[in-house]
Amino acid sequence: MQNTEEIWHLVDAKREPFQELSDRVWEMPELAYTEARSCAEHAAMLRAQGFRVTENVANIPTAVMGEAGEGGPVIAILGEYDALPGLSQEAGVAEPKPLPGPGFGHGCGHNLLGAASLLAATAVKDWLAANNLPGRVRYYGCPAEEGGAAKGFMVRDGAFQDVDIAISWHPAAFCAVNEPVSLANTRIDFTFLGRASHAAAAPHLGRSALDAVELMNVGVNYMREHMPSDARIHYAYLDAGGVAPNVVQPTAKVRYLIRARDLVELRGLIGRVRKIAEGAALMTETKVEAKIISGVSNLLGNTPLERAMQNNLDRLGPPPFDDLDRARAAEFQATLSEEDIASAWRKMGLPVRKGVSLCDVIVPLEVKGAPMVGSTDVGDVSWVVPTVQARGATYAIGTPGHSWQLTAQGKLPAAHKGMVHVAKVMAGTAVDCLLDPALIEAAKADLAERTAGSPYEPVLSPDVQPPFDMSRSAA
Repeated sequence: MQNTEEIWHLVDAKREPFQELSDRVWEMPELAYTEARSCAEHAAMLRAQGFRVTENVANIPTAVMGEAGEGGPVIAILGEYDALPGLSQEAGVAEPKPLPGPGFGHGCGHNLLGAASLLAATAVKDWLAANNLPGRVRYYGCPAEEGGAAKGFMVRDGAFQDVDIAISWHPAAFCAVNEPVSLANTRIDFTFLGRASHAAAAPHLGRSALDAVELMNVGVNYMREHMPSDARIHYAYLDAGGVAPNVVQPTAKVRYLIRARDLVELRGLIGRVRKIAEGAALMTETKVEAKIISGVSNLLGNTPLERAMQNNLDRLGPPPFDDLDRARAAEFQATLSEEDIASAWRKMGLPVRKGVSLCDVIVPLEVKGAPMVGSTDVGDVSWVVPTVQARGATYAIGTPGHSWQLTAQGKLPAAHKGMVHVAKVMAGTAVDCLLDPALIEAAKADLAERTAGSPYEPVLSPDVQPPFDMSRSAA
């Protein structure tokens, strides 16, 4: 208990510069693999706090790692700082009000995610030094979670090979241990190559790449009836062949995002989608080229670490939100439907409580909500390192992810309080691991048991490189 209170005090002592860091990153939203300024802010903070800094991790210009301590186990705390397109919004305003500029916004709270993780790592660093204990803490600044799969590339290239435990979190409406369920996915660009011609004078001489894309989409739509109910397939046109309808389009490109419950199921769906693309090319007498852009594995849980994190949550209690925080959150709830708000409670497996705008409970570990049908590149880390994640309450209950409402709440006092709260949870979990070698061994044994029948095989083959042009992607 004494060590827990000590690490909490260290988090509180350092909170202000990290709250300011989260606000600076909020003000400079950058998309996947373009987070140069955000990464620089994190690298500068690492140096200011006395970490040994490594840049260009896994040859990714916007990935950074800071390490402190000597010997002992290695505890990794993972952060992110990428934004999303189309979610620009004035801070604190409970109505749509985009800011001037490119239109990007932190609609998933990653400005808070990176800052809280770095705050937790700094507190652990100071705790190790104050107690003269062996052990190393690392902060990994990970770019491009929103569709870029940066952690998958980092895992593939060995960035986590000597890590004993990995800890992370994500902004949410409730405080909980994150249920380790997510969908494995991959993004594939299908480019069809046909033959241009005059659409009226010589249509018989043309071979339409756009027709091929449309036929592919029809084929995949029919496939949806015959795939697992929790799988997901989405697509977006990247190139529809041009703007002239009197020209038979010679090229067209479509990006497919294929999601499945696990890697085995994902590979089966990928093979079926590829066959449909080949069939569309055959029907239109075009050629098709497929290029993998990114991919992530499904999350693996870790029972010993989840219990340790839950213990920290239970001891700490909910974030210290006050009446003003709740009133501001209620303003954002007023922009939502009753179903939005009720759904947020049900997703966490909790009874609906009307009139509650901010989290005032710790969700018990045994309470299970609706399974996650999104994806995260933390999944790849969880296959090679025992991994645990928290949910940290930073916004009004019912706020949709990837929304202007979430962007608008990213600098409010409640967001800062939730950020510091979850930093204490992560730091406390890290200290538990550093003080208890048996916990680390139990976590490793848990991971070994989960992967015994299906060892990790990266979705990303060695020939796939990080997609540094991700300007048209989102998670």
